Amino acid sequence: MKLSEKIVELRKINGMTQEELASICNVSRQSISKWEADIALPETEKLLTLGKTFHVSMDILLKDELELGAVKAVHICGRNAVREKKRQRYEGILIKESVADDAVIDIMNVHKVELWDAGGKPKYWTALFFTSDEADFPERISRAMSAGSHNGSWFVDFKADNEKYIVFKDKILRYKIGNRAEKEHVCAECRKMGVSDAQMNWPE
Repeated sequence: MKLSEKIVELRKINGMTQEELASICNVSRQSISKWEADIALPETEKLLTLGKTFHVSMDILLKDELELGAVKAVHICGRNAVREKKRQRYEGILIKESVADDAVIDIMNVHKVELWDAGGKPKYWTALFFTSDEADFPERISRAMSAGSHNGSWFVDFKADNEKYIVFKDKILRYKIGNRAEKEHVCAECRKMGVSDAQMNWPE
């Protein structure tokens, strides 16, 4: 299935008009019409917006051989809007090179991608700014993380509401933001994993 066909199907599944999708993507209705007619392709930024809006990965959108069999219905926009209990939302930044299993990116909504100068090898790191509302996200990202090397362990930090998570391969640490005792305990555990104090200057 082509990207153009997927956009049409995803838009209809979510009960959205071309005008509504155009407003979300900050483009004209004519642009949506051209995407759906396979006359033009969305820019990278717009692809990320489509993935976030429809809760699908870039692989699903871009690879013709992948179908939409596992598409999640989105009930927060369009004519099919349904009031639902708010789910816990995780948000943070993941260095793509820190995961051993890229499939975990499929359960993330990637909002922005940046290249960071690593100052060594590899020369650059790929930073993914993400959110996820998967209930078991900490456990799944922990299983997907790389174990690291002699230079220290890879970890990803993110938060949900007022709780901060520091996640290593098969190890999940957390503390309530503002609780100094809990944070000190987590920092002590991080030091045991080879994390420097400078690396623990994560945002809250």
